[in-house]
Amino acid sequence: MATRTLAFFAILSTALALVPAGAHLLELPNKMAMTAENYFVAQSIYRAWAFLGILQLLALILNAALAIAARDQREPMVFALAAALGMIGSFVVFFVFTFPTNQATTNWTVVPDNWEALRAQWEYSHAFNALIILAVLCSSIRAGLALRG
Repeated sequence: MATRTLAFFAILSTALALVPAGAHLLELPNKMAMTAENYFVAQSIYRAWAFLGILQLLALILNAALAIAARDQREPMVFALAAALGMIGSFVVFFVFTFPTNQATTNWTVVPDNWEALRAQWEYSHAFNALIILAVLCSSIRAGLALRG
């Protein structure tokens, strides 16, 4: 029963982590067409979104815990481990591609000459992360469904 409860919270935290990532993915076409002035205004809405990283960290921890709790059941353990590794992958994408653009633009308050390249890097890294987190959610759900007993 405790493992099923853990699976529920792993799935829930992963689904909640997908919400802001999915928003980034869906807004991408419109934001790529914006002028610098409009884009930088739009970027200002994300100032408090750093706290949403807690959802990704929670999803990582809970999926890893599920993998450990289900270690005697191969299928759910493998899917939970894949989910945890996927969340690690999303952090790698963020720190390699997204975070540097935030630094280069002082969190999108300074317009550098290469702002369009930085915008593309920021937008596409977020879009890729949305796809990663969707895959993580599928893996987490599969782990929960595969649990026995």
